[in-house]
Amino acid sequence: MIIHGAESFFLPGDKSHGVLLIHGFTGNPAEMLLLGKYLQSKNFSVLGVRLAGHGTNERDLIRTTKDDWLNSVVDGFSILKGCCDKVSIVGHSMGAILTLNVAENIDEIFKLVTLSAPIFIDESLGLSELPTREKSIGRFARKFRRKLKNVPIAVNKTYRSMPLISIHELIDLIDETKKNLSTITAPILILHGKEDHTAKVESAKFIFDNVSSSIKDMKLIDGAGHLLPLIDGREKVFEMTADFLKR
Repeated sequence: MIIHGAESFFLPGDKSHGVLLIHGFTGNPAEMLLLGKYLQSKNFSVLGVRLAGHGTNERDLIRTTKDDWLNSVVDGFSILKGCCDKVSIVGHSMGAILTLNVAENIDEIFKLVTLSAPIFIDESLGLSELPTREKSIGRFARKFRRKLKNVPIAVNKTYRSMPLISIHELIDLIDETKKNLSTITAPILILHGKEDHTAKVESAKFIFDNVSSSIKDMKLIDGAGHLLPLIDGREKVFEMTADFLKR
């Protein structure tokens, strides 16, 4: 059963430009809803997809792989492409990695925006202590619920635990994506908070240096942490995203 408020959403606007929004690991589409509403107010048509295994329960997540998550993005892209002249993708955290990965394989994407892409994950999260893939089967790590204010209710209904096998899938996705960044040629905006303690700030520079896009920009945001679509002052992130997509 889908968590109330964690469903995919479609916000109709001008059919000339659709924007696909991709949420993060163990999250749900509500994380991107405020950004989606802002983009709709700027006349974009917006689709926020729910990644396979997300927005329901941990047992659903444990049965999915990185390929299932990628297929969710490709399906969303196909839906928007069917009703809009051009389609751009905006992803947050793991959603940003999925955005890059799909752009490595689909040439029709108009523009890309990555928010807090975790090319390099901070050591404080303890990945060095992650058991092997074989030993991770059936095991979970505790995850604390968010208590953010002034956000959609479902934003705070994240999973209370993370399947360790799913963390391996995330790591594999990052490694695969990292190796093929040079195949990306679409215009790209890379946004990252200077106080991000989940995805290292060096991630932004790595993407900037390794994509082959002739149009690329990177902005490091003072005082911002990992949750760029949800932070206080998120309007700045929204404005930069919309301005880039409109160019």
